[in-house]
Amino acid sequence: MKLKNIIYGMMCAITLGSCSDKMEYHEYNNYDEDFVKLNFGNVGGLITNIYLAMDVDFGNYSGAILGSATDESEYAYSGNQIEDFYNGSWSPSNAKGSMWTSCYEGIANCNLYLEKFTGLTFPELALNSDYAQQMFRYNNYQYEVRFLRAYFYFNLVRQYGDVPFSDHVMTAEESNTLSRRPAQEIFDYIISECDDIKDKIVVDYSKLGDMALPSSPAETGRANRKTVLALKARAALYAASPLFNPSDDKALWYRAAKANKELLDDNDGFATKPKLLVSDYDMLWSKDSYNDATSELIFCRRATTTTNSFEGYNFPIGLENCKGGNCPTQTLVDAYEMQATGLRPDEMEDYDPTKPYYEGRDKRFGLTIAKNGDEKWPNWNTVPLQTYQGGLNAEPLSGGTPTGYYLKKYCQTAVDLRAGTASKTYHSWITFRFGEFYLNYAEAVYKYLGGPDETDSEFTTSAVDAIKIVRTRAEMPGFPTNMTNDAFWKKYQNERMVELAFEGHRFWDVRRWKEADKHFKNIVEMKITKNGDGTYTYERKTKNRIWDDKMYFFPIPQSERSKNPNLEQNPGW
Repeated sequence: MKLKNIIYGMMCAITLGSCSDKMEYHEYNNYDEDFVKLNFGNVGGLITNIYLAMDVDFGNYSGAILGSATDESEYAYSGNQIEDFYNGSWSPSNAKGSMWTSCYEGIANCNLYLEKFTGLTFPELALNSDYAQQMFRYNNYQYEVRFLRAYFYFNLVRQYGDVPFSDHVMTAEESNTLSRRPAQEIFDYIISECDDIKDKIVVDYSKLGDMALPSSPAETGRANRKTVLALKARAALYAASPLFNPSDDKALWYRAAKANKELLDDNDGFATKPKLLVSDYDMLWSKDSYNDATSELIFCRRATTTTNSFEGYNFPIGLENCKGGNCPTQTLVDAYEMQATGLRPDEMEDYDPTKPYYEGRDKRFGLTIAKNGDEKWPNWNTVPLQTYQGGLNAEPLSGGTPTGYYLKKYCQTAVDLRAGTASKTYHSWITFRFGEFYLNYAEAVYKYLGGPDETDSEFTTSAVDAIKIVRTRAEMPGFPTNMTNDAFWKKYQNERMVELAFEGHRFWDVRRWKEADKHFKNIVEMKITKNGDGTYTYERKTKNRIWDDKMYFFPIPQSERSKNPNLEQNPGW
């Protein structure tokens, strides 16, 4: 297990930014302890490196995103490593273990900082005009680091279940004797840490008053009270979910409902007219989201260098320097309901599975997915998309969409990939946003109170009413009242799939619900044929995938078990 006692020198090829302003990051080498303690900037560099270990997914698997290991999308190129998740090639020796490595390195750096670099006073800098402001900032670092350590443990427990735990600096020998701690103990630790630091950490870095650095912009890309409460709320929901709570302990659902309510209440989320959600859904991932979507974005990772690689991976094949990439499935398309009725097309009485029913759909569909005939995608493309067989952007071209669709979400339409006019722009990965936590609250309060319309003296907002806040932004009708529990659960899962599409949730949601046998055994593609008279024929094609219940958790990497014989393997692996 890679728990090292050194300062990791990371070269910041991609720098982390804020959701409201820039956060300055620099390059740091493996300097010794005395050098780091010389000034505020050197200590801050350690914090920088820890933040850089937070996860993003702009194509982590050679262009493929984790959504392409689910029923959200299919990667257009065969042989990509994302297929290992569903073709039987996954194993302890092919363990997809980068999260294990990055999280334990992050935890080791957190433990190192908390033991070696807290309690400093920098007396030689006491006469500097900004000494008080720098000390205020420095004294808050310890709470950011504790948040980050809890965040890394959440990623580990979500992925592996029981995991080794340490909250202090260890020797290599000690780290390689640790056993796995029960998942619920890890969740309890995360929630306890968040509770302990939520009233100590800065509430809002853009409102520091006299403690703001006079010559620098507000570093609002750091963890604050909202971020801490968001991690607590998400961790509590996972801890209560069937994968980790097989006995359906209602006390865990109560804790989850209360934690999500705390975050929302703390930000007036249940006011008569809550203002936490941005007006336009696609503002959440626009190049300016770090400035324009701050009411909803709690924390995001913003690269302060411009790129165009995500667009290169995902803009339609047939356009210059565009590869196709992660193609939304018909399975996902079917989840977008009709605006007028709130019904999925396959719930309509006159449903015809050979027709796509594109018109009148939830407007999140058109903002997330590009379909045959769409114009100006990307905005420099002058020809309507041709995703029908033999079309300009379709099979049999290598990289042609196998599903009939292309990805829009997270892509910046203004990015130009043509030689001579190529451009790049900023991208922000959403870590936490309020839209998720309305849904989290709805799930937890439904599970705790036992019905979609139920309330009590503590939870005065029902699950149905919380979901309505999210759907109102999309101009979708609220859920019907007096739904059966089964009908509500199906509709809730559908709403979550639509609202949080391609934000990294689907892979984990289906697992924590323990419903992968319902959702991950196949996907549906749409094969489109253009007829001689200009009409189209639509044929659904089901593509089977391999699922085994051992896949609810990742295998412990064999390389780690070779170092540490006390690491028991997850069942089935």
